Amino acid sequence: MPLIDMPLEELMNYQGINPCPPDIDKYWEEALAEMKQVDPDVQLVPAEFQVPFAECFHLYFTGVRGARIHAMYLRPVGAKEPHPAVLQFHGYSGNAGNWSDKLNYVAAGFSVAAMDCRGQGGKSEDAGGVKGNTLHGHIIRGLDGEPDDLLFRQIFLDAAQLAGIIMSMPEVDEVRVGAMGGSQGGALTLACGSLEPRIKKLAPAYPFLCDYKRVWEMDLAKDAYAELTQYFRRFDPLHKREEEIFRKLGYIDVQNLTKRIKGEVIMGVGLMDTICPPSTQFAAYNKITSPKKMMIYPDFGHEELPGFNDAVFSFMMELWK
Repeated sequence: MPLIDMPLEELMNYQGINPCPPDIDKYWEEALAEMKQVDPDVQLVPAEFQVPFAECFHLYFTGVRGARIHAMYLRPVGAKEPHPAVLQFHGYSGNAGNWSDKLNYVAAGFSVAAMDCRGQGGKSEDAGGVKGNTLHGHIIRGLDGEPDDLLFRQIFLDAAQLAGIIMSMPEVDEVRVGAMGGSQGGALTLACGSLEPRIKKLAPAYPFLCDYKRVWEMDLAKDAYAELTQYFRRFDPLHKREEEIFRKLGYIDVQNLTKRIKGEVIMGVGLMDTICPPSTQFAAYNKITSPKKMMIYPDFGHEELPGFNDAVFSFMMELWK
């Protein structure tokens, strides 16, 4: 079959090349401690969209650095006993989507929470306050400051904080919560399960934000990763800071987090993906030590993967067992 990356047998063993900072565990433990000190001030506001079998709300909470984060929250009408919930995360620059595309899970008895990433296409705030470039790109946002200023640090924490909020809902069983998403949503699914290890089921598709140096060395720092090339062109044209930059990006490289996952994982990958190269996705997958399964699509790229959503639905339905 055609190849745009390594042969499959090499992908199955690939461990990534982006540097992992030696203090990464300390970094994330301190980040989680900061998150836990925040008063989330959770607010539920009834949505304009309602259906007979679901209650729909705008959920707001305060995240790290004071940003007010928005999520869509749906729960079955009349649910009295604690039941499973699923978290949904969207693609880069997008938003939580439509109410109606979540109703299949509500009809099956789940509560559903879908987060708007701060500063992207939804209702969540971007608190700002970083040095350097803010014109384009959330990967490089805060790169000229301290590692704690990286925007994706805050977004990863938002995902983990939302999980904790949903788990604390009286109608939700905290030990039966799953997470899902594609591209950036796949990355946030893995980050969420890494930082909130109570997540029971994880279903990422072609996760973004993995193995940045590999993306750059493959000359695929374009499209969703274009900001990497633009950063070097504008701020380090001679690459004098190359090692420092990739090491700092290592703090928000999902492959460096996935060893923390405790839940079961099903992951979808297309071997013709030129947006998020397969090797970068395998770098994150191969470090997962919990039960896992990969659905591999040899002829597909960064697009809808036939049958994957159905497989994810069946996978999440196991939370009822």
